[in-house]
Amino acid sequence: MTARAIIIGAPRSGSGKTSVTIGLLRAFARRGVKVRGIKTGPDYIDPGFHTLAARSDGLNLDSWAMEPDLLRHLFAQQSQDAELLLIESAMGLFDGIVVPDHRTGSAADLARLFSIPVLLVLDVSGQSQTAAAIAHGFAHYDPAVKMSAVVLNRAGSERHRTLCTDAIERIGLPVAGCVMRDPSLVLPERHLGLVQASEHPEIDAHIERLADAMEKAIDLDALYSAAMPVDLSPGSILAAIAPPGQRIALAQDAAFTFLYPHLHRHWHEAGAEIMPFSPLSDEGPDPSCDVCWLPGGYPELHAGRIASANGFKTALRRFSETKPVHGECGGYMVLGETLEDADGVTHDMTGLLSHSTSFAQRKMNLGYRQATIATDGALGRQGDVLRGHEFHYARVTDPGHDEPFAQIADGQGKPLGASGGRRGFVTGTFFHAIAKG
Repeated sequence: MTARAIIIGAPRSGSGKTSVTIGLLRAFARRGVKVRGIKTGPDYIDPGFHTLAARSDGLNLDSWAMEPDLLRHLFAQQSQDAELLLIESAMGLFDGIVVPDHRTGSAADLARLFSIPVLLVLDVSGQSQTAAAIAHGFAHYDPAVKMSAVVLNRAGSERHRTLCTDAIERIGLPVAGCVMRDPSLVLPERHLGLVQASEHPEIDAHIERLADAMEKAIDLDALYSAAMPVDLSPGSILAAIAPPGQRIALAQDAAFTFLYPHLHRHWHEAGAEIMPFSPLSDEGPDPSCDVCWLPGGYPELHAGRIASANGFKTALRRFSETKPVHGECGGYMVLGETLEDADGVTHDMTGLLSHSTSFAQRKMNLGYRQATIATDGALGRQGDVLRGHEFHYARVTDPGHDEPFAQIADGQGKPLGASGGRRGFVTGTFFHAIAKG
């Protein structure tokens, strides 16, 4: 079976790409099409929605963080036994960092690498024929990135739809459909973007409504035909992050949710056994494991429960005396001395590292990062370089006195200084690792 693929792109964030993608994934799945979703860039929330909508695992592909050979390997894996791949762009289609080697992090990089056409989603609220000028710019900006069709989103009336459609089709781009303005189709958001799929109280019903809307608005047969068969050139996993241990104790509940799908899959396929536990249920890591991983999430929303989870904290402290413990972002916050929640209430955390963090005194940190590991540990050896990103509003209010976990630079290589902390077998950082550098 040869899968077909199409990128769902837009001029900017907020254009409706996620709602269109989720609705299309479920609409095709309801037809019996073996469809899978992919999110470009480091967004770790949308793949959860893709997974539920398509009823198959989602994936991130990031052209900045992942070498081309790793992209090829992961893309080929996601294409196995699939008929259709819907690839949702992050931000605007061409948005990324300025680097010379087409590793900008943009969805356009994947369009070039895999010769995948683009379905352009245009939010036409507040405009009509001007939408054709935007579509014309997308069609001619980069000859290596092909626009296959346009979907109008948030049209206010049939007349509005006709004005936009006629203008766009006059420049030679087909309009595959038009989604009318409907506030009920909007997914809820909070400080790190969308509310996660697992937290949405009626997520499946909402996905069904999105699928109904897409089936009504978009010509699914034309869209399937516009998707192109994919070229599955051989890839490599050499740049993949190796399992941090043979048996991995993984914190997994409403406070600890952000582990990239490609990491979980690679660790499992490499022979590691992943043993989930719930700190919010006052569970600690299985003592038989040889490493404990605390991923990112929303510990600031559950700080009181974590503070009172004495069984979890005692078990983690015992584990850390002889075995590695690593925390990323939210996990890093929990490894510190205290965490101040949004209401200004300070909660005692595990104290395995000496820093303190606050969500009340928040400041957004967002961007690609290159991390050079300071000493041998769960994520690699001293001097190894990892690529990943930071995305958090919490900030360190007391840096403590631990040695740094890594020295970090931004996506263009500009040094940013020390990151995180390490003490004994314990390491932590706001940095989310994606792949080897």
